[in-house]
Amino acid sequence: MSSGLVEVPPSGHRTPRRRRHWLRWVITISVVVVLLVVGVAVGVFARLTGNVKHTDLTADDLGATRPPKVAGTAMNLLVVGSDQRNGKNAKYGRVAGERTDTIMLVHVSSQRDNAMVISFPRDSLVQLPACRATGAFPGQQAHLGMINESFNSGGIGCTWKTIESLTGIHIDHFVKVDFTGFKGIVNAVGGVEVCLPEPVDDKKALLHLPAGRQSLNGEQALGYVRARYSLGDGSDIGRIQRQQMFIASMVKKVLSGETLTDPARLLAILDAATQAVTTDRGLTLGVMKDLATSLQGIDVGKIRFITTPWHYSLTQPGRVEWVQPQARKLFQIVAKDESVEGVKGGQEKVARSKIQVELRNGTWRTGLATEVAAALEQRGYHIAKIGDTARKPQKQTTVFYGPNGETRVPTLSKDVLKSRPKELAAARTSRLVLVIGDDWQGLKPLRAGDTEALKGFDATHDTCAT
Repeated sequence: MSSGLVEVPPSGHRTPRRRRHWLRWVITISVVVVLLVVGVAVGVFARLTGNVKHTDLTADDLGATRPPKVAGTAMNLLVVGSDQRNGKNAKYGRVAGERTDTIMLVHVSSQRDNAMVISFPRDSLVQLPACRATGAFPGQQAHLGMINESFNSGGIGCTWKTIESLTGIHIDHFVKVDFTGFKGIVNAVGGVEVCLPEPVDDKKALLHLPAGRQSLNGEQALGYVRARYSLGDGSDIGRIQRQQMFIASMVKKVLSGETLTDPARLLAILDAATQAVTTDRGLTLGVMKDLATSLQGIDVGKIRFITTPWHYSLTQPGRVEWVQPQARKLFQIVAKDESVEGVKGGQEKVARSKIQVELRNGTWRTGLATEVAAALEQRGYHIAKIGDTARKPQKQTTVFYGPNGETRVPTLSKDVLKSRPKELAAARTSRLVLVIGDDWQGLKPLRAGDTEALKGFDATHDTCAT
C-alpha cells in the first residue's frame, strides 16, 4: 500500500554519475583544444619552415683552411643584400647577374648579452681568394679586386670564403635578402622611423619624401637604404651609415614590448622574415627560434654597428682600403668573442660616429667641401649635407652649433687644424655646421693609436635627436 510519499534515492547514488559525465566532457573539450593548439602550432611551424629557401654549400666551396671556431657558443652570421633584378625585383632595373649590395657580419656573443653588426664597404679593395666554378658561376682567380666581385664570380660560397680569408673570423651561417624580401619585413614591422634633413626627390631610387621625422613603409625604406646621390655626400660610406641607422631603428621597434607582446604582428614579422631570406641548410627555423629566444631581453645599448676602419685608396680613386692595425684588431675582437667596449683610445665624450656634420664651402676652391667630407667620413663622422655658403669668400673656418650641439664641438675642433666655434642660440638641432673658410688648413694627422672607429654606435642612437 502506497504511502503517497516519493522515495528519494540514497545520497551519492546519481551525483557521481553526473560528475563523471561532466568530467568526460571537460576532458574531451580540453583534449580538442590542446589538439587544435598543437595543430595550429605545427601548421605555423610547417608554414614558416616552408617559407625559407636554402642554398647547399660544401667544404669545397669554403676551402680546406678555414679559420678555427674559437668561441664555441658565439654565432657569426654573414648577411648579404642581393641586387638581383629579375622576377619581383625587375622593377628596379634590368641588370644581368647578381651582386652583393650590402655585406655585413653579425656577431652574437656566447652569453647572448651583446651583438655587433660589422659592415664591409662594397668598394673595398682587397685580396680576393680563388673560388671554384659552380653552377652558373664562373669561379674566381685569386687577385686584388673589389670585395663584392666574389658574389658575382662564385656565389654566396665565394663571398663566405672571401670574408673568412680576410678577417680570420669563422662564419657559422649566411642569410641573403633581396629587394622584395626587405620590403616585406619592413611592412610586417609596421614601418620604420627615420629623420631626413631635407626633402628627397630621387627618381633612380624611386624615393620621394618630405623633410623631418617620419615612418617609412617597405617601398620607401628600400629607396632610403639604396639611395646614394640624393642623400648626404653621395658616397657609399654615407649609404652604409644610413643603412646601419635604419637597421638600429628597426631593431629597437622589433625588440619593443609593443611588438613582442602582439602575437598577430609577431607572426606577421616571422612570416615575412622567413619568406625574405635564403640561408644555408644548417640555419634551420629551429636554430633561428633558439637564437631569437636567447636574445629576448637584450639591452639595445649592447647592439653595436661598426664599419670596418677604412680610407680612400691613393692608387685607385673611388675605392677604399682598410686601415691597419685597426681593422685587424676589430676582427680579432670578434673572432675571440670579446667586446669593443674595453678598447682604449677613444677620443672624446661624444664619439665621432654620433656627430652629424653639414659642410658649406665658403671658398672659391671647387670641390673642397667634397674633399673635406671624405676626410671626415674616414674618421667616422656622419655627413648630413654638402653645399656652399650664400656669400663668398668666408675668411675664417667656423664651426656653428646650437645649444644641443655644444658637447659635440670639442670632438670636431680637435680633428680640425684651424677653426673657431660660434654658437647660434636659436638653433634647435645638435648637428654641427662646418663652414670652410680661406684659412682652411685641413685635418690633424690621425694618431696611430686612435681606435675610436672600432666602437661605432649602438642601437639606442636616434637620428631624430640629431
